Amino acid sequence: MRLTHAPLRVVIGAFILNSGLGKRTLEGQAAQGLHGMAVGAIPQLGELEPDRFAKLLSRGEIALGAALLAPFVPSALAGLGLAGFGAGLVQLYLKTPGMREPNSLRPTQAGIPLAKDAWLLAAGLTLALDSFTHRRRRR
Repeated sequence: MRLTHAPLRVVIGAFILNSGLGKRTLEGQAAQGLHGMAVGAIPQLGELEPDRFAKLLSRGEIALGAALLAPFVPSALAGLGLAGFGAGLVQLYLKTPGMREPNSLRPTQAGIPLAKDAWLLAAGLTLALDSFTHRRRRR
């Protein structure tokens, strides 16, 4: 991990790790609500039971957060994982009714919490692209 990547990786990694740890015991209506939003954006997730989905999401967030925090995980790999996670959240924002102004990408008041997750996609792409272009400059 490059020193210039550390602030991004530590802050985002700690945030995602904490989110995943908080979802470890999610069950019942809370898991159903989370699952319902996800199914609205990615219908294939409907094949999973809500409790199973919540556990898998928790484990995925824990793994991603830990990868971002671990200095031995290459920034390109951590960045690609973060970009994938961020892309899923952007898809959730784009496909959930009521999150955007009509015929626009601009968020409604209800959509702001999801729209702001676009920074995760941008940060992941930045880590990956910087890693790939840095390698080329050194050659």
